[in-house]
Amino acid sequence: MTDSTMDSVKRLRPFADSSPSAVVAGFVAALTGYTSTLVLMFQAGQAAGLSTAQISSWLWALSIGMAICTIGLSLRYRAPVVVAWSTPGAVLLITSMPGVSYPEAIGAFVVCAVLLAVLGLSGTFERVMRHLPASLAAALLAGILFRIGSEIFIAAQTSTLLVLAMFFSFLLCKRLLPRYAVMVALLVGGVVAGAQGMLDFSHFKLQVAVPVWTTPSFSWSAAISIGIPLFVVAMASQNIPGIAVLRTDGYDLPPSPLIATTGIASLLLAPFGSHGINLAAISAAICTGPEAHEDKHKRYTAALWNGVFCGLAGIFAATLASLFAAFPSALVLSIAALALLGSIGNGLAQAMNAPAERDAALITFMITASGMTLLGIGSAFWGLVGGAVTLLMLNWRKS
Repeated sequence: MTDSTMDSVKRLRPFADSSPSAVVAGFVAALTGYTSTLVLMFQAGQAAGLSTAQISSWLWALSIGMAICTIGLSLRYRAPVVVAWSTPGAVLLITSMPGVSYPEAIGAFVVCAVLLAVLGLSGTFERVMRHLPASLAAALLAGILFRIGSEIFIAAQTSTLLVLAMFFSFLLCKRLLPRYAVMVALLVGGVVAGAQGMLDFSHFKLQVAVPVWTTPSFSWSAAISIGIPLFVVAMASQNIPGIAVLRTDGYDLPPSPLIATTGIASLLLAPFGSHGINLAAISAAICTGPEAHEDKHKRYTAALWNGVFCGLAGIFAATLASLFAAFPSALVLSIAALALLGSIGNGLAQAMNAPAERDAALITFMITASGMTLLGIGSAFWGLVGGAVTLLMLNWRKS
């Protein structure tokens, strides 16, 4: 082992580098990811006629893959690399899996995973990202996060006391002890929710998940109706925004190895039900922002804790729904919004920084924040398309 390698190993001290704010950021990121889309996973599984054991195995495969990739990549690059399941993919499966046998759906998952792995291993994704203007990437991030961040004000309509208590405790702590603002808001929210009888753990029961193997069966119809669309939405709605999150917060990592890793992991876990894991955007922003850790070089620990919580969720996937159902939605929406304020602000600042690209960045932001869906593809992809077209029309061969 060389001296430089030994020095690198010595500098990597996850426990020493960690902090209470990093632990909270990791937990909030996991909480946000699971509570926002867990219902979709069960809905997709039930629509496909899967058994409880198969759905549990599906969640186990996704969670374990997320945990291993998040922890491994974050340690490898000493950066907060967060991996999550494909939320748009889950939405897609609700309508596309009925009428397709489960082994054929697994075969389609394999097709999608192979495409992702090839794209990463070949370096094609890195070449694409190299030509994406930083202002559009930042606007894309801000648009994605804006929809989540604004939910706190909608939640205030029905859970006014809970939301206001969290909001003002966050502001007060942000001024006095900014590192602990999110943690304090979470604790205050938990106390208020408990006092109002909004926490319900009556149906919570620990039960370890058991992986269920399904041998893939390949068909052209499943590959075209499930595999290819999964690949498209994974790239447009998660991997590109995921890279944007990292770059906006100052982590210029090589994209191709990240995509290749998630693709290979998805391939290995597909027979157990995983429809694909990709780079996270919203939950990643919670770990890459200043609220996670005041030291940018130590925010990787927030991602590590996120991986730990995802791993625990995977082990107990059989009772995951009952656990997260115990928290009121207003609490989850509010804590996610507060944790994302810094990342939204950074994204908007960078998006509007270059005057020549400002209109294009604004179009990207507005389309992405709208949440529109066209041709089965979400607003993140169309936001990039709209911004790129605007940039091309306004600046092509302009002196």
